[in-house]
Amino acid sequence: MSERSVSAAEPARSAAEREWEQWRADRLRALRAPQGNLALVETAWLPDGERPDLEAASRGLPEGVTLTTVRRTDLVTGAPEYAIRRWDAASPALRAFDGVEAYPYDPAWVLEAEYTPVEGARKVPFEHIRDNGGSRELVVPGDITLTVDGTAYTLSAFDDDGTLLLVFGDPTNGNGTYGAGRFLFVPHDGASRRVVLDFNRAFVPPCGFSDQYNCPMPPRQNRFHLPVEAGEKRPVFRDGAPAH
Repeated sequence: MSERSVSAAEPARSAAEREWEQWRADRLRALRAPQGNLALVETAWLPDGERPDLEAASRGLPEGVTLTTVRRTDLVTGAPEYAIRRWDAASPALRAFDGVEAYPYDPAWVLEAEYTPVEGARKVPFEHIRDNGGSRELVVPGDITLTVDGTAYTLSAFDDDGTLLLVFGDPTNGNGTYGAGRFLFVPHDGASRRVVLDFNRAFVPPCGFSDQYNCPMPPRQNRFHLPVEAGEKRPVFRDGAPAH
């Protein structure tokens, strides 16, 4: 490689790494926010058919505690279920949180892939961590295909409020990274067939910070055969304190 090509490549890499460092800082701020992942202390599911009354439930709350609602579908009946979530800006997890371990930035883990949309609202079953082996169907608007280390993959990223969210696993899970897998947002403009998977921005799912979340787990087609040594590893808590 010529001196000119080396000098041209280095500033681009440095800029990408600086953007990643900013992403890391923004991520930590979001985790520590009053309604960040670390602040969720309770998800109370209401009896069948009951709707949440936030105004009544919020009366007399201590300072720093807020409530929101969440909705899901009953796995058996398909009926809507509602819960009230309680957030505490001084939760035990927030007080014990020391940060998130991460791999050093590695441009080799910025991979191009092909995105192929599918007609209609195709749904793929995703097992969820708190459903005792049950699965919930999530809309997967298209396939992401790429080859990694000589192995071809067709990945399923579901639609998370208009953004593609990839839930993936690899051999580092439970042996360096969060055991249930990791998440990665995949930017897509809705028209291009090309997407970029920057695994440096892979992150620990919300259930790694609070056991009150019900995170989806990686389906079989989203499990890589080789270690993905990029992105976040796992949260660090002082004295080994659990999230909640």
